[in-house]
Amino acid sequence: MKTLTISDETYEKIKGQIKEDTKKIEIKNIDDDVIYTSDKPTLKEAVEEAVECEADLYKADLYEANLRGANLRGANLYKADLYEANLCGADLCGADLRGANLYGAKFYGRGGEQKLTKKQVPEFLEALGFKII
Repeated sequence: MKTLTISDETYEKIKGQIKEDTKKIEIKNIDDDVIYTSDKPTLKEAVEEAVECEADLYKADLYEANLRGANLRGANLYKADLYEANLCGADLCGADLRGANLYGAKFYGRGGEQKLTKKQVPEFLEALGFKII
């Protein structure tokens, strides 16, 4: 390998011509509008960042999203599409899931390893803020 020495002035000219290849993750709503953009490498991390920044994830399209272990505490997921999403071990405390599509979403019990039993489901839903009537 050879080393090439260039002046600071030349370096700055070259540097200005190089585009950084940064992949951005866009979180869209179910109407296909971008509601949050992140530099994070995974959707899970992008969603966590959005929640931490108090982004409004109303009607977020999180279809089949792998959110295993995600911190979604206090997230506004009102009417979000979480169809077939992996929510195993996710912290949903205080999250607004009213009207969310949870069909096929995967929820597991303590430790994220065991499926909830039918008997545990009402207690689990109440812990998430659902009213069982």
